[in-house]
Amino acid sequence: MSTIGFIGSGNIGGTIARLAVAAGHEVVLSNRRGPDSLADLVAELGPKARAATPAEAAAAGDFVIVTVPLHAYKTVPVEELRGKVVVDTNNYYPQRDEQIAELDDESTTTSELLQAHLPESSVVKGFNNIYFKHIVELARPSGDAGRSVLAIAGDDEAAKQTVAIFLDSIGWDAYDVGPLAEGWRFQRDTPAYAVPYFSDPNAGFNSPGGQVTAADIEPLLKAAKRYRDM
Repeated sequence: MSTIGFIGSGNIGGTIARLAVAAGHEVVLSNRRGPDSLADLVAELGPKARAATPAEAAAAGDFVIVTVPLHAYKTVPVEELRGKVVVDTNNYYPQRDEQIAELDDESTTTSELLQAHLPESSVVKGFNNIYFKHIVELARPSGDAGRSVLAIAGDDEAAKQTVAIFLDSIGWDAYDVGPLAEGWRFQRDTPAYAVPYFSDPNAGFNSPGGQVTAADIEPLLKAAKRYRDM
């Protein structure tokens, strides 16, 4: 089992941490407000969890999940993540993040921005195209006929394998979309974003989760269009 560091421990981070602890992993949680603000979550998760600063969580993790708002990506520790696999859950929401020129002109992608910030880490995009409640609702044991896939993208094959193994341990199969540059295919407002995991799309985020297989997600990824072409 691994020790997973979390830089950001909100809805997505806290949800993944719960599944990780249930699977036998240890987690080190952090956020911008400091370790004391995570006392309730640590108490809920039990002895396999502890709170730390972002730098401490980065240093402690065998790999690290970054789930802070995109506008804060430059605050992610660099030195402590050197040589490590980093999972990036981010999406670009201009109303929250303000305008980012290189994303507006689509000359790069969100996870490529983080990779540029962490040049000696191996960034893998994942967990960004699913509502956080469905991450738990749809988790299934390995071999279960009801298992779903989550898309991942990254430039390092070994890093993607590390993430795929972790996903398997918490109840998910990985669907490899390719290099980080292909991560736009499951970003905000694409066909593979969030809605496929709604069993009742008309209910929006109140919908229970619905299974998504590799056969389901593949055509959605292929149908993705750049924002400029929408």
